[in-house]
Amino acid sequence: MHIQTHRTSRRTGFSLAELMVVLVIIGLLATVVVRNVLPNIFIAKGTKARADIVTLSEAVEQWAMLNSGTFPDSLEVLVQPDEDGQKLIKGDRIPKDPWGNEYGYEQPTRGNTEPRVFSYGADGQPGGEGNDADIDNFTIRNEE
Repeated sequence: MHIQTHRTSRRTGFSLAELMVVLVIIGLLATVVVRNVLPNIFIAKGTKARADIVTLSEAVEQWAMLNSGTFPDSLEVLVQPDEDGQKLIKGDRIPKDPWGNEYGYEQPTRGNTEPRVFSYGADGQPGGEGNDADIDNFTIRNEE
């Protein structure tokens, strides 16, 4: 005797309504995160640039003290080892600013007896406001 059993196929998974609820929740969470995190990212980048500029400015000043008051032609000398193998900045290259651009350097001029170390900000262009504003060791000193 042969008994035949019928199986009812049952679908497993999420219903459309359940998926929509999950998507709405993910969207709300993403909105909250973006509103709270993005402004802090811009603040953090500016803070990092200021810290780098202070470090580079101090290294330039130290280089000048070690070289009879003569300032370097570029920031690159700060990562080159001296005769004792010591470097003023760790690493093999000068770091880039938080926006991926090279830090700028200008030797002292007649009107200014100190060198200028700077970043052009997020836009990488001179001038600007907000996140695009230039940051240099002179303005950092005036902020303190």
